[in-house]
Amino acid sequence: MGLEHTLINIAIWFGLYLIVAISLNLEYGYGGIPNFGRALAVIMGAIAVGGIVNRILMIIFGISGNIISGSSSAKAIVNDLIAQNPAFGIGLLIFTLLLSGIIGVIVGAVFILPSAKLESDYLAITLLAISEVVFMVSYYNPDLIGGYYGVPTPDVLAFVPGESRDLVFAGVILIVALLVYIFAERLLNTPYGRLLKAMRENENVVKAYGRDIMKIRIKTVAVGSGIAAMAGALYSLYSVNVIATAFNRVEWTFYPFLMVLLGGLGNNRGVALGVLTFVTIRILLITYKYEITHALHLPFEAVWLEYILFGILMLLILFYKPEGLIKEKPIMTKPIKKAMTKRS
Repeated sequence: MGLEHTLINIAIWFGLYLIVAISLNLEYGYGGIPNFGRALAVIMGAIAVGGIVNRILMIIFGISGNIISGSSSAKAIVNDLIAQNPAFGIGLLIFTLLLSGIIGVIVGAVFILPSAKLESDYLAITLLAISEVVFMVSYYNPDLIGGYYGVPTPDVLAFVPGESRDLVFAGVILIVALLVYIFAERLLNTPYGRLLKAMRENENVVKAYGRDIMKIRIKTVAVGSGIAAMAGALYSLYSVNVIATAFNRVEWTFYPFLMVLLGGLGNNRGVALGVLTFVTIRILLITYKYEITHALHLPFEAVWLEYILFGILMLLILFYKPEGLIKEKPIMTKPIKKAMTKRS
């Protein structure tokens, strides 16, 4: 049972982080946009669940009161409905994912506007600052998503027996992650993907060919934010609770950057491998923290070993293997494949 629980945890976090890492790879790995505000898109997915879907349900069922108490009442009613009618839960899941994706696209496009013309270093800091502002507003304003109290969310899998819920939800998350992966592969193995790589390597060349760098950045960040917002929505639905403190910059910005660098920039297969490696190490450290502490005679808890190891890992990657676990390959669009076939 312990091993099964560990494997399910790895599957859940692999799926969630794969969605976020692919969105970041689209922006940074391909486009060279250092989005240090990735947590902003993820928390927008949480706001879509706790702040919008909950309020919609409160209006539908005529529930008054603040968002915290009203969400609790709405959750009880909706869970009973889902337990009797699974289609309602599946429909609510799909609606929530679509809503979070749309909100993520809009927010990503709007918040990149003030900084789209900045150089990469300034752009990274500006996006980080914007993300932190939204996080602090969410944390200190309970009327949004409950702040530090949090708000409950409906269980879209209330029809599934309690002992099987985590396993089924892991399957749902992995299916969404697979769809995101396929979408990213199809989107980036096109002339658009080559345009992003050209922008990453030399913006002046792209400008010389008449392309608008600002428009490319806005479109790219909008798509990436829409994808990442779905991860925030899925995590909120899985935990059946939304609390602002769960969406900090370390978990949802810096860790995904490490995964992308570990797997390989501009390479979705490498990113998937990087995510799996990172998540497996992290879950094992958390699961066996007491055993590791005693075995290594650590003067501190093993959870702190996580930050030490991943910090060292980041430096080793940057110094000795900057291309990541799987090296980036040229984008093979259909015209290029046809030309190579004729040449051979």
